[in-house]
Order: sequence, then C-alpha cells, then structure tokens
Amino acid sequence: MPNWEGSDRRSRLPADWPKIRLRVLRRDGGQCTALTEAGERCASLASDVDHIRPGDDHSLANLRSLCSWHHRKKSSREGAEAANARRRAIQKRFKRTEAHPGLL
Repeated sequence: MPNWEGSDRRSRLPADWPKIRLRVLRRDGGQCTALTEAGERCASLASDVDHIRPGDDHSLANLRSLCSWHHRKKSSREGAEAANARRRAIQKRFKRTEAHPGLL
C-alpha cells in the first residue's frame, strides 16, 4: 500500500493477524460497521479491519470491520489530529512570554 510508506504499523501486527482479521470480518457479517449520518449502519462490504482505539491493542473488542472509504476517512482524521497536536506542541515551545524588544 503506498499510504503505508514510512509506517512501521504492519511490522507491529501480531503473527496471527490474518486469522484475527478474518475472525473480525466474519463476526461483523462482512459489512462495514460505521454509522451513516442518519444513524444507520453503512451498507458497503467491509474490506478493512480497524483499531477502534489507537495503539497496539489487537483484542477483538478493539477491532471492527470498515469499508475502505470509512477506514480512509477515519485514518485521515486521526493523522490530521496528530499533525495538529505536533504543530501546537512546537508553537508552544516558541511562544513568547514577553513583548518583542523592538515593539517596546
């Protein structure tokens, strides 16, 4: 996958990931579990297994089936949130606590 470039995510998956993935897809009936704006379950076929909470918790309670569109949407949102958090942390380090001498 081109979007995985620079990521170590795949190497952190357990050795039996294919079995876990198949178990989750079967448990969810092969259908995306994301909810639409109307509160109904997405009608698309699930192709991806998503970690609900970020991290390396590969328990069945932390995994759900998503269609590729919903998975991309969620991952994109999480990536943007992480980038914004990094940006805020950098800005905080360089925040001035006093007026610039040239503006006095």
